[in-house]
Amino acid sequence: MKLGYRIFIGYLVIFCVCFYYPFNWMLDNLRTRYLEGVEEPLVDHANILATQIGLQLESGRLSADHLHEVFSQAQQRKLQVLIYDLLKTNIDLQVYIADKNGRLIFDSRTPSDEGKDYTKWRDVRLTLAGEYGARTTRQNPADEDSSVLYVAAPILIDGEISGSVTVVKPTTNINSFIKIAHPHIFKVVAGSLSAAIFLCLFFSVWITRPIQRLTTYANQISQEQRPEFPELGSSEIAELGHALKGMQEKLEGKQYVEEYVQNLTHEIKSPLSAIRGAAELLGEEMPAEQQKRFLENIRTEGSRIAKIVDTMLELAALENRRLQPDMEKLDLHSLIQTVLESKQPLISRKLLQFTVQQEKSSFFYGNSFLLHQALANLVQNAIDFSPPHGEIILQTETTTKMLIISIKDQGPGIPDFAVSRIFEKFYSLQRPDTGKKSTGLGLNFVREVASAHMGSVEIINRSDGGAKAVLMLALSPEKAIAITT
Repeated sequence: MKLGYRIFIGYLVIFCVCFYYPFNWMLDNLRTRYLEGVEEPLVDHANILATQIGLQLESGRLSADHLHEVFSQAQQRKLQVLIYDLLKTNIDLQVYIADKNGRLIFDSRTPSDEGKDYTKWRDVRLTLAGEYGARTTRQNPADEDSSVLYVAAPILIDGEISGSVTVVKPTTNINSFIKIAHPHIFKVVAGSLSAAIFLCLFFSVWITRPIQRLTTYANQISQEQRPEFPELGSSEIAELGHALKGMQEKLEGKQYVEEYVQNLTHEIKSPLSAIRGAAELLGEEMPAEQQKRFLENIRTEGSRIAKIVDTMLELAALENRRLQPDMEKLDLHSLIQTVLESKQPLISRKLLQFTVQQEKSSFFYGNSFLLHQALANLVQNAIDFSPPHGEIILQTETTTKMLIISIKDQGPGIPDFAVSRIFEKFYSLQRPDTGKKSTGLGLNFVREVASAHMGSVEIINRSDGGAKAVLMLALSPEKAIAITT
């Protein structure tokens, strides 16, 4: 599993674990909190009524009939009271009064119970004993929503408890409040969870993005590309990236030097042996014609060594370039003509027909020296492998993003065993005309030039015979390109 997914899931698990208990606790205790909010004002109501009834008892003015009339008329009132989202349509508050012995002397709900002993109920028993009397009783034991709150207060006459007043409140409206509150709570929780998921995803991406950039950079390096070092911020990941970059540069430099020394030693060994052998033979007496042939051999091998060294220096300079080469505005037509002029003697010597198919004169941005060398190498290969009187076709095409130059020849094509190796350093095929090999650095140089211009190069076999080299150069969006007819 990717690190980003692990961080995201980890954040999400932490969030769910940390908020699961508080959320459950809130839902489980929501009803209790509502009951507490209702019980507190019921205590006030009970004590106010107990005080009023105590005064009436003391003066002998308490009338149960009068109280029944008051509650009867109050309960007949039609209410249309909107309390937030709850519509209240009737008065559901009830009251009953017990004397000092616990006998019921008034009940606004069931007058038939008057005269019964209510000391069996907790609210009356505790209140008459001088304690706080309250209870919650379900009218239907199996239904929590049928609970009714009972809060009692003592009736005091001359400082002594002479009875109790109990205020009764059904929890019907409380249940309604809870049902109304639940959707709002779930909406808030769902919103919070969505925000948490988004933030977890954002932070996981934010944390892993430098790692992904560093991984992409490493993969491009392993593919022998030259990417720019990515922006990694200022975290520990950035420090790791810079450390890896420094290590990579040192290792590459060491490996580069070792590889070049080995390759240069290997390639120069053969011409040096030929020069040394020819020089030793020249010390002996021989015909002038033979002596001339050995001197020519020394000059040829010396030129070969010089060409290998010069080409390797150019390639080393290009491969180790830290920045993109300097770009200038170039005329593709002029570039092609300059290359062909330099190769004209070879084209004429083999009686080749060289055709340029370029419909438009394109002005683009590139490095003149590098592109000239790269194009010259591709044309040279086409000339070397073309048969006498053969045809070479150079075509150009400009798209919105790429400049494509293709060179087709009528040579033998690329053998199957060499297809995967033609861009390796010092790997070369024998030329049909001479049977000799080149330095094996030209195509590798072309690939480096294409890479420096954000492009690529490939050589494939044509279905009708011969080979086709395709050089693709990216037209950077940061550089304007003008195409004129």
